[in-house]
Amino acid sequence: MNVLSYSKYPISLALCLSMLLSLAAPESRAERLKDLAGIQGVRQNQLIGYGLVVGLDGSGDQTTQTPFTVQSIISMMQQLGVSIPVGTSLQLKNVAAVMVTTSLPPFAQPGQTLDVTVSSIGNAKSLRGGTLLMTPLKGADNQIYGMAQGNVLVGGVGASANGSKAQINHLSVGKISSGATVERSVASALGNGNMIQLELNTSDFSTASRVVEAINKRFGVDTAAAVDGRVIQVKAPVNNDQRVTFLGALENIDVTPAQTAAKVILNARTGSIVMNQAVTLDTCAISHGNLSIVINTDNAISQPNALAGGQTAATANSTVSIAKDAGQLMVLKAGASLSDVVKALNSIGATPQDLLAILQAMKASGALHADLEII
Repeated sequence: MNVLSYSKYPISLALCLSMLLSLAAPESRAERLKDLAGIQGVRQNQLIGYGLVVGLDGSGDQTTQTPFTVQSIISMMQQLGVSIPVGTSLQLKNVAAVMVTTSLPPFAQPGQTLDVTVSSIGNAKSLRGGTLLMTPLKGADNQIYGMAQGNVLVGGVGASANGSKAQINHLSVGKISSGATVERSVASALGNGNMIQLELNTSDFSTASRVVEAINKRFGVDTAAAVDGRVIQVKAPVNNDQRVTFLGALENIDVTPAQTAAKVILNARTGSIVMNQAVTLDTCAISHGNLSIVINTDNAISQPNALAGGQTAATANSTVSIAKDAGQLMVLKAGASLSDVVKALNSIGATPQDLLAILQAMKASGALHADLEII
């Protein structure tokens, strides 16, 4: 009985260790193939148009500074049968010249509606309450693919009086929901013959091989083959109905992508720093100190005596002071995980703007194992 009871303990200990290892190991996260890749030939097409927004409450373009607005009004009126005498000076306050933009989705057919964005290109104060007149939307080939018209919805609001101004959000850009109608479709080819091309959103040889493995496991061997680190060739049915069904099943395959390369994104304008999970850090020493310059200006008025015959003059007295904090040499320990790297950087006590320079120096020294990207 004692021998049997002793033999149970190693088994229970092994089970506990396996449970702890499973909890400590990072969980692999599978994603749908439609989130990792797109189908070659299925894409959007940008459309753009020039138009006029009318009906503004005195917040339109100043015609003396935006002559193209007046030219557009004259041309439109002539097309409508209204002739304006030569040399007439138009003073328009309720009209604004705008650019209209949208994207034509794949497989869009004539008669479908699209949302459009209306943006002022002149000096209009606000597009609030305006109406966009019929505007043709053209593609890169200069062909018309849609027509836009409708009431502009602006999310902001503003008011001004006697030099004072209050404004919430942006007033020079608005949206028109279902404001454009598709007039021409764009042919989208879903591959040639019985082959389609999948394009990964990010080039990665490991992810490409995993996608090929998942597709062949789902639909059979030799269904997919990787062309390179981004393009994957897949055999698909020739019949359109069967091909659509096949693509629907293909997009919902779960694939676990490979771990991305270590990268740190630096925003020099805002001081924002973002790093991914793969960033690691070697032990290094950093000396950091702040240098601050303070300039104080005291404005004074020099007033002469009543009988002195002098003139009143303004004088400015400026004082400049420079303060330098004592530098401190700190040792950052190596970090094998993102949390360790964050703790090490927080121990420096530097501001985000200072960290931009520190991270660049750490990368140059080889202590930071990540690619730096400045945006």
